[in-house]
Amino acid sequence: MTTQRRAPEVWREMGLTDAEYARIVALLGREPTDVELGMFAVMWSEHCGYKYSRPVLRLFRKYRESLEGAGFENAGVVPLDEQLGVAFKVESHNHPSAVEPHQGAATGVGGIIRDIFTMGARPIAILNSLRFGPLTEPRNRYLFEHVVEGIASYGNCIGVPTVAGEVYFHPCYSGNPLVNAMAVGVVPLARIVSARADVPGSAVMYVGASTGRDGIHGATFASETLGDDQEEKRPNVQIGDPFMEKLLIEATLEALETGAVLGMQDMGAAGLTCTTCEPTSKSGTGVEIETSLVPTREADMTPYEIMLSESQERMLLYVQAGREEEVAQVFRKWGLNAVVIGRVLQEPVLRVRHRGEVVAELPPDYLTTQCPTYTLQADEPAYLAEAQRLELESVPVPSDMNEALLALLGSPTIASKRWVYEQYDWLVGTQTILPPGAGDAAALRVRGSDRGIALTIDCNARYCYLHPYRGGQIAVAEAARNLACVGAVPRAITDCLNFGNPQRPEIFYQFEQAVRGIADASEFFETPVVSGNVSFYNESEFGAVYPTPTIGMLGVLERADDAVGMGFREAGDVVLLVRPAARPADAEPHFGLGASEYLSVVHGLERGAPDPVDLPTERALHRLLHTLARRRLVRSMHDLSEGGFAVALTECALAHGVGVQVDLPAEAVDHAPRPDAALFGERQTRVILSAAPQHASEIIALARAHGLACDTIGATGGERIQIDWQGARLIDLPLTRCREAYEGAIPRWFST
Repeated sequence: MTTQRRAPEVWREMGLTDAEYARIVALLGREPTDVELGMFAVMWSEHCGYKYSRPVLRLFRKYRESLEGAGFENAGVVPLDEQLGVAFKVESHNHPSAVEPHQGAATGVGGIIRDIFTMGARPIAILNSLRFGPLTEPRNRYLFEHVVEGIASYGNCIGVPTVAGEVYFHPCYSGNPLVNAMAVGVVPLARIVSARADVPGSAVMYVGASTGRDGIHGATFASETLGDDQEEKRPNVQIGDPFMEKLLIEATLEALETGAVLGMQDMGAAGLTCTTCEPTSKSGTGVEIETSLVPTREADMTPYEIMLSESQERMLLYVQAGREEEVAQVFRKWGLNAVVIGRVLQEPVLRVRHRGEVVAELPPDYLTTQCPTYTLQADEPAYLAEAQRLELESVPVPSDMNEALLALLGSPTIASKRWVYEQYDWLVGTQTILPPGAGDAAALRVRGSDRGIALTIDCNARYCYLHPYRGGQIAVAEAARNLACVGAVPRAITDCLNFGNPQRPEIFYQFEQAVRGIADASEFFETPVVSGNVSFYNESEFGAVYPTPTIGMLGVLERADDAVGMGFREAGDVVLLVRPAARPADAEPHFGLGASEYLSVVHGLERGAPDPVDLPTERALHRLLHTLARRRLVRSMHDLSEGGFAVALTECALAHGVGVQVDLPAEAVDHAPRPDAALFGERQTRVILSAAPQHASEIIALARAHGLACDTIGATGGERIQIDWQGARLIDLPLTRCREAYEGAIPRWFST
């Protein structure tokens, strides 16, 4: 092996500190080779090594267990019934999407799909959480348009439906959009595949597309702040081929049927490096590979490039000795590469050869468990105390509540996302029950089971910015509430934690507090975090993004046909509002206006704090909603979130074009002292129901039995939205005007 002393600039450009380089030299007892240095750089990046986030992630019980046991797999798996499990995970592709939005978003979808079928699961659904700057800026429109295009082109081509998601717009994302992709699959519990290499002598088989120079040091790129050199980072962005991925899905699932595949991992971040060191480190084994055997699509690729490339649609399989050809034939039948490039060793060493010459040789643990872990300083941000102060007396009450509601409906964050989801094929696979926009969460049938699943992805970043701990709790609570609103029992979480530079104490404070809020809520709801991703360094010349800990959540429907939508179905139904029986003692004196979309859109203010969520009351609400769906007592259920009661009620009416007339009792809005607080306050643990009149008394009795209040507030019918409060009609609008504002907010930016 050739080693040499280097100038500090060499490892610093790779993202390693001087102290980390000294640690590498101490571990090896020598200077690293070029290949080894590159391998350390990617595996010791925050993106792969979690060197800054690991101490905080221990707050998640499942994560603690994984650290003490075998380590996280490619995705989390939750049992659906006695035979089937559901695999799911969310990951970010933020920086690539900022540099090359189409390919960045497309390969984000491709990568998360591979995490699913690498577990042996057939992918059945995609979700996404997207954040952009205001559409008034041409660059933001460009990023938004091409990110959606990239998601659509990849997902539609591989035949996996995009069934749900969320899109937010805020100036903090102007220089650094967030593109989080979530995928879900179904796997027989007896056929789950681990990312392990337990059997010495087994073959190391490279399958899928050929390796190119795209994506080299992509993991390092994801672990640094975006700067003025974005164009120079284009080579760090991978290039996807969805048709190749479709072939890889089918070939992989067919190969698993042979029983000869002992372990498997997707070549995602860090490429061939991670797929050789992580499985062997977990298994206490080693591996020897020959990089000249790796199929390449460019001439004269070096072993450094081959080990670090993040080219798409590639997997590494660990195959039972003597059965290599049996597996290889399956992949070749699908027109894919399948090459044995090495063997698993008894000795815990990772040895890389190139044309026979050893170019890297080290224990796999040096790249994984020996990654340094840092405990960073966390200081409360200077802005927080001032930003949380909100004096309602200084906020004028609008003279026209109709115009305030129309402004909210026309806000791109609240407005219909039809322009987005109509570009997605959400019906392919024929398992989708509730299409995008029809319910608070997606609902799907599962072939081979009477049960169905519900899926959502959610986070209010403004809440997290103004109260990180409470915002983390609410993100979990609202995701669980969305699932309960379609009739599902919340089961487990995958999270994508998007923050700025963690080495800044105020950013690390946001991260630590938000994770603590997520951990406390998930433990209380018994919805463990079973997989996820951390994305730091989401900053640009405009500053850091708001803390955005996105929550992807899975729920289970005992009967798929129990799924409930959000829209009023027909005239003559009663409308009810379920809420806490008492206002939380620590509730803010702003009646939900603090941190609200109303305050931002109508008054240009982002102040106050979100109302707290009372976890026992919230859990009682989830159980009530599940009971109502199981007993078929309701026709629709929709929770209150951005925009408060008036927006939620309007969304229920617009879903099927059924008008509504309601009269809000004072107690239903916590005796709010002003009309805008009654209409637009964003209070937690509240859901609007509609039901046949004969079921109203039973619904109210069940709510009381669960310790909740339930008010009959009106009826459906007509073609208007009418809301009365304290003897005055605050809202009186035709559905047509509401629809124009709600449906037209996003398309108008792309109509020319």
